[in-house]
Amino acid sequence: MDTTTSVKNRKLTFDDSVIKKIAGSVASDIEGILSMNGGFLSDIADRFRSDTNPTKGIGAEVGERQVALDMEATLEYGADAQQIFDQLCDQIHTSLKQMTGLELVELNLNVIDIMSKREWANHTKEGKEETKDRVN
Repeated sequence: MDTTTSVKNRKLTFDDSVIKKIAGSVASDIEGILSMNGGFLSDIADRFRSDTNPTKGIGAEVGERQVALDMEATLEYGADAQQIFDQLCDQIHTSLKQMTGLELVELNLNVIDIMSKREWANHTKEGKEETKDRVN
């Protein structure tokens, strides 16, 4: 039995924030990415929030079939940046395609800092919380 409707004009769209949230969730699971970074104003706003913003440091341009992303991150000192970038591209591409049907056509990652896990933990609230799980 065919369960699709016969509606002629159908359109599924996604807000930029949804795409940024998917990308941020993927990035948070990649070893070697300590944090996604926003600008100065984003850092100030985060001081007044109790939770972290998964879209911080991510810009998205969402079309009808394609997505372009600009991301900023702090990487772990000593980590292989190229390997992290390749993994990020592959996993975001797969997640976006699977969840939205959209194609990732461009991803730009700007590494704005590198830190050891301990240094990151000492400098950030989110780092202090996550260090319990990540640092030996």
